[in-house]
Amino acid sequence: MPRLLLRCLLLCCLALLAGCPKTHASKGSALDEVQYDYSAAIRWGDFEGAWNLVDPKVRAEKPLTDIDFSRYKQIKISGYTDLGGTVEPSGVVVRDVEIGVINLNTQAVRTVRYRERWRYDEAAKTWWLLSGLPDLWQGD
Repeated sequence: MPRLLLRCLLLCCLALLAGCPKTHASKGSALDEVQYDYSAAIRWGDFEGAWNLVDPKVRAEKPLTDIDFSRYKQIKISGYTDLGGTVEPSGVVVRDVEIGVINLNTQAVRTVRYRERWRYDEAAKTWWLLSGLPDLWQGD
């Protein structure tokens, strides 16, 4: 009987530990999380939300207008595939993706390749996208 009680106590402790919030996420897991959020925003057509993950310096240097955002409303995303990535010596993380795009006006379907570049902001403890939103009109 004491052995069963000890096991139950141990399981309860493990369950409590599993529910504890993470106090310090690694840079790698933080990158995974922000890349997931970014790709989800793109997949669901939330380009304003994706724009919020772009480096504030890039947003200030190359702001998007209401007309720019209205162009994104003329398309649907049919796929977002991570093709792999590398880390530059500067610490910038590069990820190549393939995005399926459907033009809502013409129903034309095509694929666009895009290279994301991410930098870690030590002060803000977050990753920022340096490459801006993808140009989904390449060749148009």
